[in-house]
Amino acid sequence: MTTFVLGVVTSALPPASPTHLRAPDTFAMVIVGLGSACLFLHRDHPRLATGLTTVCALVLALAGIQLNPLLQAPCLVSLFLLALRTDRRTARIGAVTATTTLLAATLVHGPESPWGFVIIGMVSWTLLPGAVGDAVRSNTEYLAAAEARAELAEHTREEEALRRVSEERVRMARDLHDVVAHHIALAATQARTTQYLMRHHPERAPEMMENLCDSTDEALRELRATVGLLRQRGDTDSPRDPAPGLAQLPDLLGSFERAGLSVDVTTQGEAQPLSPGVDLTAYRVIQEALTNVTKHAGTSSARVRLAYTRSWVTITVVNEGRPVASASSPGHVSGYGLIGMRERAQSVGGRLQAGPGKGGGFAVTLGLPMPKATQHPYPEEVSHQ
Repeated sequence: MTTFVLGVVTSALPPASPTHLRAPDTFAMVIVGLGSACLFLHRDHPRLATGLTTVCALVLALAGIQLNPLLQAPCLVSLFLLALRTDRRTARIGAVTATTTLLAATLVHGPESPWGFVIIGMVSWTLLPGAVGDAVRSNTEYLAAAEARAELAEHTREEEALRRVSEERVRMARDLHDVVAHHIALAATQARTTQYLMRHHPERAPEMMENLCDSTDEALRELRATVGLLRQRGDTDSPRDPAPGLAQLPDLLGSFERAGLSVDVTTQGEAQPLSPGVDLTAYRVIQEALTNVTKHAGTSSARVRLAYTRSWVTITVVNEGRPVASASSPGHVSGYGLIGMRERAQSVGGRLQAGPGKGGGFAVTLGLPMPKATQHPYPEEVSHQ
């Protein structure tokens, strides 16, 4: 509508100076009206609308009417919308075609002004709408891309947070499994021993009952320490005990000895401090392996060997009883003990092997990287133990 009004006003104005070119008249008003009506097609058919408005301007030029930006308003608006709603190549082709065509039609009648001024003016006002439309479209696309990147970054952060929460849940599930399985196995063994002593050696039953109470108390303490990680920061009764590690190994072995399992520990190499995650993994794997010995091996003795090198610490738990049924056959695991141990080792960059020992029984071999030494290869002599 605006372009039509401008065209009508321009058509009604007399020429500024005498010229042999035809002055705008009713015919020009009609053509400008048709061109303005063609703009309504631009939303669905931008190329067609641009072509029709260009043809309308071309008709005015061929009719000998002196063109100006107001009479060309439908064509100029159409070139702007073409650049805004289509790709850059289409916009350039449309702008160059319209400029060339209208300039040639204008020069046919020999304008009164110097040709250089006519060419500069025609090229300037015909190419300008396409350049402006392209700039607006580029800015809109840039803002849309920036918004999409922001949304992607937010979505990625949410996925990363969910992944970490899932990993933390798995880690806590492993800790809970290790704590419950270990102490329940010890408590069951001590309870059966107490029952036997009450029948045959009543004078020794109180000592075993005391050991049973100590095991259950220790189980409750470790459960509180593990589940306490879910407490809020302001809770005053959150546990402050450090995570277990090899420093607590004597206490762990003592709990097994009270349950009737004698454990011999040997150390090769110079003991070195481990990172918290590796230290906890070493403790939990030893705990789970000795628990399996207590539950399944049918033996009263086991051996634990710790071998330190510059880049690895290797932990081997061996018993000479019967092989653990769930792991004696390759590829068959009934339960989550061995699966949890293997996942624990992999989570800190270590390796775990479990299978029948060379002299019978069952052996669990765990290799863990030392701090700042994960780049060294796993020793071959350890991988074959």
